[in-house]
Amino acid sequence: MTFHVLVPDNVHQKAIGILESSAGIRVTAPGKLERAALLKSVADADALIIRSGVTADAELIEKAPQLKAIARAGVGVDNVDLDAATARAVVVMNTPGGNTISTAEHSIGLMLALSRHIPQGHQSLAEGRWDRKAFTGVELKGKTLGIVGLGRIGQAIASRAQAFEMSVIAHDPYLPPAIAAALDVPLLALDEVYARSDYLSLHALVTIETRGMINADSIARMKRGARIINAARGALINSADLAAALGSGQVAGAALDVYEQEPPPTDHPLIGLPNVVHTPHLAASTSDAQVTVAVEAAQLVVDYLLEGVAANVCNPAVLES
Repeated sequence: MTFHVLVPDNVHQKAIGILESSAGIRVTAPGKLERAALLKSVADADALIIRSGVTADAELIEKAPQLKAIARAGVGVDNVDLDAATARAVVVMNTPGGNTISTAEHSIGLMLALSRHIPQGHQSLAEGRWDRKAFTGVELKGKTLGIVGLGRIGQAIASRAQAFEMSVIAHDPYLPPAIAAALDVPLLALDEVYARSDYLSLHALVTIETRGMINADSIARMKRGARIINAARGALINSADLAAALGSGQVAGAALDVYEQEPPPTDHPLIGLPNVVHTPHLAASTSDAQVTVAVEAAQLVVDYLLEGVAANVCNPAVLES
């Protein structure tokens, strides 16, 4: 039996090579497909390998009657309808470790850029000015970093922040306390993390509880002059509330890599503010990470289709049916 694997986005050639060299696998890898073309192409697909730009919603899953597996080359699966996949017995898998280091390094980079006004200083000099006094920064040493979500990425950030001689605290209701203790990171109530943090780095999933968790109410409970870093998901932040806090000085600055709508609209309330650093969802965009997650996703699909072995399953209920 031959299984058809569709790759409707650009992934590294090493991943395609793994699929092509696997007996029993037929690969279609046209590069990035527009939505209409994708809905036609999935008709005979047994598996999909996708990135963040492809939405595997109920409509797409319905158009793929043979679909058995979706592998996300990356960690976030908010672009996959897990309920629809489970209802159709489609296993959804991700590659949670592949972009850990790239995202952690980017988060630290955002923290440094925010603290030392690096983008603003660059732009000032590029425009012919020498504004040293305008860009006086702050050091990370001796500051408290609060991490919301102490998973793989949060843990990697914690160890790097400690190398900068920061004190690290965290909130994560799902993490075994022994893991946090081994990292020398106290697990605290969310309000206490808000109150004590000089820097707050977000690494939570978007759920009913966490959507818009950074809002006027939670910001009011933060230390005045805190700085917020978000390289997780844009929906964690109420942008209008954060903009107001940045204007009042309650929040000294923010560094953002993600937005609820991507690309963000031109009238986004945080775009253009002088105390906000922006990057266009670059946290996982290193050549190293892109190779790793693509190769891992390809191997997940091969193992599942040919051996029946499912790993990194995001909808475990599907295995119980």
